Amino acid sequence: MKKNILILFPVFCFLGFSLLFAQEKEAPAKEIPARGIWVSVFSSKDVLYAKDGVNNLISRCKKAKINEIYLQFFQSGNAYYDSKVCDRSKYDEMIKATGMDSLDLLLREAQGNNIKVFAWVNVLSLGKNDKADILKKYGRSVLTLDQHQRVSRIESKTELDKYYQREDQIFLEPGDPRVEEYILTVINEIINRYPLISGVHLDYIRYPSPVPFVPGSRFNKFGLTYGYGQKNVERFMEKTGLNPRDTLNNEDEYLAWDNWKRQQLTDLVRKISGLVKVKSPDFLLSCAVIPLTERAYANTFQDWSAWLEEGIVDYVALMSYTKDNQFIKEVVKSGLGHRGKGKVYVGIGLFLMKNNLDLFYNQYGIVADLAPDGIIFFSIDDLSEKVINFLNSKPNLKP
Repeated sequence: MKKNILILFPVFCFLGFSLLFAQEKEAPAKEIPARGIWVSVFSSKDVLYAKDGVNNLISRCKKAKINEIYLQFFQSGNAYYDSKVCDRSKYDEMIKATGMDSLDLLLREAQGNNIKVFAWVNVLSLGKNDKADILKKYGRSVLTLDQHQRVSRIESKTELDKYYQREDQIFLEPGDPRVEEYILTVINEIINRYPLISGVHLDYIRYPSPVPFVPGSRFNKFGLTYGYGQKNVERFMEKTGLNPRDTLNNEDEYLAWDNWKRQQLTDLVRKISGLVKVKSPDFLLSCAVIPLTERAYANTFQDWSAWLEEGIVDYVALMSYTKDNQFIKEVVKSGLGHRGKGKVYVGIGLFLMKNNLDLFYNQYGIVADLAPDGIIFFSIDDLSEKVINFLNSKPNLKP
């Protein structure tokens, strides 16, 4: 018996190693996660105002092993694309400078170089543009208000402004059906006009976020919350019989009001998702989000964790812009636990560290070791040759 075992042992070893080799050979290759860059309309590089600018962007991305570009198409109510439904004067300036649609050129060049381009859309922020088309059409009634009936832009300071800092820009009210129609029209126009994009990237898909922030409307006397736009309040009153502009009576009523506001944002994201996916199931929908889930949920009513759970977005990008490397480590570790049915990317604030690249190099290593589904750098303006060479020396993230 012992002799037979000794004879068969090499055979068993051969078969075992053969089986192991076969399994390794047949295993599908792991997907290489994304490495992206945000390209703002305010970029000093003027990438879309000259053919050389487009070619230079592609060249720099390839050298830095960047395979995704997040290009701002719509910002503060202004179209930087071929629009027929909103102010396109900025786009016309691009056409005049280049003699062509440089977006089409960029999309073709990117496709030829295996680089994805996403249409970056500022959804609810109008910046300081009080002449946006939607305001010309409907007036200020489409803007969200705080509990003191003020927009988030600082038009006049009061005694209360000593105690907090408002976001100095105006926001549309997501609970207003007119706003929903406007946003869906803009996104529908983009995805139909530019079929070579890889998807849509939503920014400012939230309520304003003052500092310090309060965790929900129950704490209104200590700070600011938003959502008190005219149509949103009317619709909530019709649904519940409660008037949120008066003092709500108990914690359940405050929670009903906060849940209502969260639902308005989630419904808008869900409708955008449906629109994008009907156009092409291959289109991806992503969102730049407040990285701290508690703050996003309770203060800006941006329940991005639920969006991932439901699968109405493909991934989120944590806007974890900081010079504090321990802080970003904690934020990313927490954020990665909310993948749900989607993915979680990490946004790194390169602009904060452009004068201290050693800090950036360390931060990149910390984030990469946590194995997110991708990293996006903000922004193209700070993608220096030193940074490009550093990224070129690093493999893309391992899943």
